[in-house]
Amino acid sequence: MKFIHTRIVALSLAMAVGSAFAAPVKVTIDVARPGPVINKNVYGQFAEHLGTGIYEGMWVGPDSPIPNTKGWRNDVLGALKQLHVPLVRWPGGCFADEYHWKDGIGAREKRPTKVNTNWGGVEESNAVGTHEFFDLAELLGAQTYINGNLGSGTPQEMSEWLEYMTSDSKSTLAELRRKNGRAQPYKVDYFGIGNEAWGCGGNMRPQYYADLYKHYHTFMKTPESARPKFIASGGNDDDTSWSGTLSREIKPNMMDAISFHYYTVPTGIWEKKGAATGFGENEWISTLSRTLRIDSLIKNNLAAIDKNDPSKKTGLYVDEWGTWYDVEPGTNTGFLFQQNSLRDALVAALNFNIFHQHADRVRMTNIAQMVNVLQAMIITDKDKYFLTPTYHAFEMYVPFQDATALPVAISGNGKYSLGKVSIPEVSASAARAKDGKVYLSLVNTNPHKAVDVNVALAGKQVASVTGRVLTAGKMDAVNSFAQPQAVQPVAFNAKAQGGKLTVSVPAKAVVVVAVE
Repeated sequence: MKFIHTRIVALSLAMAVGSAFAAPVKVTIDVARPGPVINKNVYGQFAEHLGTGIYEGMWVGPDSPIPNTKGWRNDVLGALKQLHVPLVRWPGGCFADEYHWKDGIGAREKRPTKVNTNWGGVEESNAVGTHEFFDLAELLGAQTYINGNLGSGTPQEMSEWLEYMTSDSKSTLAELRRKNGRAQPYKVDYFGIGNEAWGCGGNMRPQYYADLYKHYHTFMKTPESARPKFIASGGNDDDTSWSGTLSREIKPNMMDAISFHYYTVPTGIWEKKGAATGFGENEWISTLSRTLRIDSLIKNNLAAIDKNDPSKKTGLYVDEWGTWYDVEPGTNTGFLFQQNSLRDALVAALNFNIFHQHADRVRMTNIAQMVNVLQAMIITDKDKYFLTPTYHAFEMYVPFQDATALPVAISGNGKYSLGKVSIPEVSASAARAKDGKVYLSLVNTNPHKAVDVNVALAGKQVASVTGRVLTAGKMDAVNSFAQPQAVQPVAFNAKAQGGKLTVSVPAKAVVVVAVE
């Protein structure tokens, strides 16, 4: 309690200093013009067979001394439940296009051991398979997104997996599922046909993949009541040829959405991405600048889709996103383990605010990944764990799940600049949540000074805001096993004076508040 009190006093002082000579930024929320619902699956997660992202990080097996439920560690489950995880994507990623589902069913001691050629060349025990994944989803209360093997699989294998999971008949595959312990069909909410077909999923051209998609999809048959939404593997970065080709060649009745991938790399150089910690301000601003690019990338892909789908039936799902740095020194390069700092929390919040702006078409996103891999929520080491700054950003934004987006107008926004790079100082988003309250998120990208923000509800008086703020003394502040609560949210509130509400957002901070 003493630590938290000290943090609140420090933040109060910082907010009091504010930006004494700068005119306040004005944020106006139009509560009279509700927009689309922000699908809860915008806050989806991704768990791939990669490093310790599943094995040890989440799955320890039912016989482990680490407390678990059906093999899934209880401490991690408990933390993830606080995020109200809406959806989990599995088994990949690149791993999906080498995964053969029959290797992961039946008695675990009889399952074949394979080599994970994508991620570190380590042994894959197949201890986590279809049944174990659905146990995880059911324990979290999450929807499921299965990625099928298009790269090294066959239409028969993919169609039989879907039958195994969803059939309520007496077919041989449905009976095999029952023999393996699951009487009732599983609920597959989303099914992706392949992954990154432009790269690790087969190095294909868009046209070739479109033909394969239609071929495979033809045989993906389920009871109508159990039919998942089907997702085609789209492009990445600034390549819109995939969205354009797939929306032209595949009819909307065969495809519910096209996926899109974008990773934030501080340097913009894949071979030398930059460090997760110990970085300077130049990599702070370059990271935030590069993550903001996703707004124009989404717009460009939606424009390509709209040419062929003017009715806007086809969604754009950003099913891989997040920061990607150089791996931590001394770790397996194929495990993609990186620390997670305050910078990552701001990256997450900036992306959330952008996704909200495109809520009509961006109805799912999946951060990469849940535990121990890339921009993770949780980092573990055997029986220990801690929550990352990104975890706290996700938890602060829980009220936005299935909330109704509200238009936000920002005027007088300043620029945060360093050298030739310049980005908006303030990012904002607002929505009316299911509890009836209006929530406002504010991000101050400037690492040096607080920003005063005048908050107004169009046509209504604002009395106060109450919520939490996430910030720290250093740009690269992290949590660790030694200091697991070094970066965490603390209470934040402000009251109107003279009929005006001014919120002083601390430097390098994320604020989420309920507006009264």
